[in-house]
Amino acid sequence: MTKAEFVDDVAERADLSRADAKRSVEAFLEAIEDALSSGDEVQFAGFGKFSTSDRPAREGVNPRDPSGPKIQIPARTVPKFSAGAALKSAVDR
Repeated sequence: MTKAEFVDDVAERADLSRADAKRSVEAFLEAIEDALSSGDEVQFAGFGKFSTSDRPAREGVNPRDPSGPKIQIPARTVPKFSAGAALKSAVDR
Protein backbone atom coordinates (compact mmCIF):
# COMPACT_ATOMS: atom_id res chain seq x y z
CA MET A 1 0.00 0.00 0.00
CA THR A 2 1.39 3.39 -0.97
CA LYS A 3 0.98 6.56 1.06
CA ALA A 4 -1.67 7.80 -1.40
CA GLU A 5 -3.63 4.56 -1.06
CA PHE A 6 -3.33 4.78 2.72
CA VAL A 7 -4.66 8.37 2.66
CA ASP A 8 -7.62 7.24 0.54
CA ASP A 9 -8.34 4.41 2.98
CA VAL A 10 -8.19 6.75 5.99
CA ALA A 11 -10.47 9.25 4.22
CA GLU A 12 -13.04 6.55 3.56
CA ARG A 13 -12.90 4.98 7.04
CA ALA A 14 -13.05 8.31 8.89
CA ASP A 15 -15.53 9.94 6.49
CA LEU A 16 -13.07 12.76 5.74
CA SER A 17 -12.22 14.57 2.56
CA ARG A 18 -9.06 13.32 0.89
CA ALA A 19 -7.32 16.63 1.70
CA ASP A 20 -8.21 16.38 5.40
CA ALA A 21 -7.08 12.75 5.54
CA LYS A 22 -3.79 13.66 3.84
CA ARG A 23 -3.13 16.44 6.38
CA SER A 24 -3.98 14.05 9.23
CA VAL A 25 -1.67 11.30 7.96
CA GLU A 26 1.17 13.77 7.36
CA ALA A 27 0.69 15.29 10.84
CA PHE A 28 0.73 11.81 12.38
CA LEU A 29 3.96 10.88 10.60
CA GLU A 30 5.60 14.21 11.46
CA ALA A 31 4.65 13.82 15.14
CA ILE A 32 6.28 10.37 15.26
CA GLU A 33 9.35 11.68 13.41
CA ASP A 34 9.70 14.63 15.79
CA ALA A 35 9.32 12.42 18.87
CA LEU A 36 11.95 9.95 17.65
CA SER A 37 14.31 12.76 16.64
CA SER A 38 14.17 14.14 20.19
CA GLY A 39 14.83 10.71 21.71
CA ASP A 40 11.27 9.96 22.85
CA GLU A 41 9.30 6.77 22.24
CA VAL A 42 5.78 6.64 20.78
CA GLN A 43 3.63 3.82 22.12
CA PHE A 44 0.13 2.75 21.09
CA ALA A 45 -1.30 0.12 23.45
CA GLY A 46 -1.90 -3.12 21.55
CA PHE A 47 -0.54 -1.72 18.28
CA GLY A 48 3.15 -1.24 18.97
CA LYS A 49 5.98 1.03 19.94
CA PHE A 50 8.18 3.30 17.83
CA SER A 51 11.62 3.90 19.34
CA THR A 52 15.24 4.41 18.36
CA SER A 53 18.25 2.17 18.69
CA ASP A 54 21.93 3.06 18.67
CA ARG A 55 24.13 1.10 16.29
CA PRO A 56 27.83 1.11 17.13
CA ALA A 57 30.52 1.87 14.59
CA ARG A 58 31.74 -1.23 12.77
CA GLU A 59 33.96 -2.44 10.00
CA GLY A 60 32.34 -3.59 6.76
CA VAL A 61 33.10 -4.59 3.20
CA ASN A 62 31.82 -3.58 -0.20
CA PRO A 63 29.42 -6.42 -1.18
CA ARG A 64 30.49 -6.09 -4.83
CA ASP A 65 34.12 -6.66 -3.85
CA PRO A 66 34.19 -8.65 -0.59
CA SER A 67 37.93 -9.26 -0.85
CA GLY A 68 38.59 -5.53 -1.24
CA PRO A 69 39.56 -3.08 1.47
CA LYS A 70 37.59 -2.88 4.71
CA ILE A 71 35.58 0.29 5.27
CA GLN A 72 34.54 1.96 8.51
CA ILE A 73 30.77 2.30 8.98
CA PRO A 74 30.05 5.12 11.47
CA ALA A 75 27.82 4.78 14.54
CA ARG A 76 24.26 5.96 14.04
CA THR A 77 20.80 6.06 15.57
CA VAL A 78 18.11 4.15 13.67
CA PRO A 79 14.32 3.97 14.04
CA LYS A 80 12.79 0.78 15.40
CA PHE A 81 9.24 -0.59 15.60
CA SER A 82 8.08 -3.32 17.97
CA ALA A 83 4.66 -4.74 17.16
CA GLY A 84 2.14 -5.10 20.00
CA ALA A 85 0.17 -8.22 20.85
CA ALA A 86 -3.07 -7.07 19.20
CA LEU A 87 -1.29 -6.23 15.92
CA LYS A 88 0.56 -9.55 15.93
CA SER A 89 -2.70 -11.37 16.51
CA ALA A 90 -4.50 -9.47 13.71
CA VAL A 91 -1.72 -10.22 11.23
CA ASP A 92 -1.58 -13.90 12.23
CA ARG A 93 -5.25 -14.49 11.37
